[in-house]
Amino acid sequence: MAVEAAVGFWTNSLALVADAGHMLADAGALALAFFAQRVATRPRTERSTYGYRRAEVLAAFANGMLLAGVAVLILKEASERYFTPVSIRGEAMLGTAVTGLCVNLLVAALLMRGQRDSINVRAAFAHVLSDALGSVAAILAGVAVVTFGWTRADPVLAVCIAVLVAWSGFRVLKETAAILLESAPPHVDVMAVERTIRETPGVADVHDLHVWRISEKFDSLTAHVTLARGEHGTDVCRRVAEALRTQHALTHVTIQPEAPPPDAVVSVRSSRDGKPLGRTG
Repeated sequence: MAVEAAVGFWTNSLALVADAGHMLADAGALALAFFAQRVATRPRTERSTYGYRRAEVLAAFANGMLLAGVAVLILKEASERYFTPVSIRGEAMLGTAVTGLCVNLLVAALLMRGQRDSINVRAAFAHVLSDALGSVAAILAGVAVVTFGWTRADPVLAVCIAVLVAWSGFRVLKETAAILLESAPPHVDVMAVERTIRETPGVADVHDLHVWRISEKFDSLTAHVTLARGEHGTDVCRRVAEALRTQHALTHVTIQPEAPPPDAVVSVRSSRDGKPLGRTG
């Protein structure tokens, strides 16, 4: 990052400076990811009954916002450079871009395994992959400048880098915002979950069904179930929990049983000698 920034300013290459800015965002993302993971392992307290699991989600959300800001700055500078071209030292720019690509691929390889299990590491992994593509764009800009002398290729390819940065930020923001808004996890079909509960023996009805995600791989469900007549609440809750575990992989569930409603009151008029009261024959 430091090399790309220094060489970018020396060579007047916006593509290199943009890639360095993206790397700066990634460096902050990695530091924030490390801090958030450490915080997430802290035990629960009386005030934080879920612990600090969402620290990773908040860190990933901050990373997405940072990427969005970087994309805007790159686009602004690229528009100015396109209409007011500057001379660029193409050879130094090209060599630095190739070196940056090698570094990005190395970091991506280190993060590849961890990104499967953590939304925070996945966000950092997405940053590094887009950095690698940014380095490819800088290489193409360098080739255009060295081979054809087309200096406008530098801001044009910088715009491509900005699009990559913005797309990475959008994906991270979309996923983390869904968690913070307590939306249903994307892999959970809420209607299918409701059908499973309704079809469980002993359940007459279900309402107040909520499915949301606390953090990565920690999905929760709460529901109120109306018991069928003659059923015991503990037995029905056990059946519902087992059905949700086996059919939907939901293990952190809270089921509140409710007694069935009382029978409707039927008004019956008394009669004497087969005739309704109040009538005279």
